[in-house]
Amino acid sequence: MQDNAKTSSNRPEVKLKRHLGPIGLLFAAIGSIIGSGWLFGAFNASVIAGPSAIFSWLIAGLMIMLIGLCYAELGPMFPISGGVVRYPHLVWGSFGSYSLGFITWISSAAVPAIEVEGALTYATKFGAFTVKNEVGGTVVHTLTPIGIVIAIILMAIFVVINWFGVRLFAQVNNVLVWWKLAIIILVIATFLITALGTTSMGSPNNFTSHGFAPGGIAGVFIAVSTAGITFSYLGFRQGIELAGETTNPKRNIPLAIIGSVLITSIIYALLQVAFTLGVPERVLGDSGSWANLVFQNDFGPLAALAELGGLTWLAYLLYADAIISPADTGLVYTTIASRVSYAMGRNGNSPRWLATNNKQGVPYWSLVVTFIVGIILLLPFPSWQQLVGFITSATVISFGSGPLVLAILRRQMPELVRPFRLPGGDIIPLLAFYSANMIVFWGGWSTNLKLFATIIIGYVLLVFFQLVGDRKLKPSLHFKTGAIWVLPWFVAMALVSWLMDPKTHPDMFGWVFLINAGISVAIFYLAVRVHLPIEQIRRYMAEAENESEEEEELMGTGL
Repeated sequence: MQDNAKTSSNRPEVKLKRHLGPIGLLFAAIGSIIGSGWLFGAFNASVIAGPSAIFSWLIAGLMIMLIGLCYAELGPMFPISGGVVRYPHLVWGSFGSYSLGFITWISSAAVPAIEVEGALTYATKFGAFTVKNEVGGTVVHTLTPIGIVIAIILMAIFVVINWFGVRLFAQVNNVLVWWKLAIIILVIATFLITALGTTSMGSPNNFTSHGFAPGGIAGVFIAVSTAGITFSYLGFRQGIELAGETTNPKRNIPLAIIGSVLITSIIYALLQVAFTLGVPERVLGDSGSWANLVFQNDFGPLAALAELGGLTWLAYLLYADAIISPADTGLVYTTIASRVSYAMGRNGNSPRWLATNNKQGVPYWSLVVTFIVGIILLLPFPSWQQLVGFITSATVISFGSGPLVLAILRRQMPELVRPFRLPGGDIIPLLAFYSANMIVFWGGWSTNLKLFATIIIGYVLLVFFQLVGDRKLKPSLHFKTGAIWVLPWFVAMALVSWLMDPKTHPDMFGWVFLINAGISVAIFYLAVRVHLPIEQIRRYMAEAENESEEEEELMGTGL
């Protein structure tokens, strides 16, 4: 999807292969969603918002669903891998797609790192893999040297499994998803039965004894971004990133996106209720408040809670699941990150060799680079708690482009076949874009400072690539088309996050809803107005359709 694309050799280009059926793609999304987030999210959300954290899960689920619905329309129209990066390329060209693609890739490459951090944090029960520290007033569990070595080995295993193709990936993932669903449902049922039927855990009094919403309405919204709640939903994107590898995109993509968010929203809400009921009243009383809630062995809060309730057997199942669930999500995101860099290579605004596939149809250089970046990210973010906010803000801001692309294509190319079409005109896309901006804001300036610093690093790398890369292999940058709305958007979000940080300026919290609404509307309609000429959009779309058809020829048996 570039102006002067050329292959680096005379051998035929190996395409990605379609080996994912409806269950395979749905389970890939669910497997990506249910990772380490649920193992820490319920505890973290309770500390921030108390029992009202159940609303944090529901709000996050609704916001992610709005975003997901936009991609559910886009995905079947253009079933190509790496869609989050490549859809912007269709309408704004290289600069716009790179601006969002770089941060998408970094956030995706960070997920295998955070998942192994989560697994090793729980595994501290059995070895010195993490150590407790206080960073910025927050207690975190950072990896020890042996923990870092094991983290690297685990990420290498993810690469090896992915190396042998999406078919092997799907077979492994389907088995692990059944395990993860069984464990989380078992935890919910056991906590609820024990709390309501015995005195060893908590009681319904937990919902009111120390305040239902001790953090106020602000606590409910802040927990959406900082407790790992939104992070726990981000795996729905698997239905987009693997769109080029599913057997029936028109059916399977909406099913994977919508189905995965609905299923996990119900599960997460029930988990939060079970956790709130499960905290023994004596522990809550000794802590004095939800904000000061602590457990013995707090490196694994759900397992620690099970032990407090006399459920030792469940605690050890959770310690085992704390290895399996994050490992599965790390495996899934290794796939995602490699497809994102593959897409950037196809777009032409990153080195072309990133889009080189092996005989199994896997972009192997992208896998290698993803592995290296994951190792690097362990250095500035050596704990789960430090990395979760960054991944949330980075991923969600990249999702913000999807609703804009959808609005442009509806205006410029209404005749396109849309197997799945959202009703309501601009209402859902605009609400989805607004939701993305609010989630980023709730992450706080300490997190978003790192986000926008990373974006600046990405632009430095783009300049370097433009200066030293082969001009014959690089497409037009389309700087004006992309920059005229992307840069004002990033600057506006950075300024609001800095000047009205919800942690340091709680008195401004309510005003931000209105200010961000104004910014969202302005950027939305600016981005919709500045796009490539319609002829260029049609040419890029034709290339996308051709690639989809070429991949269809290599379709195998769906899983």
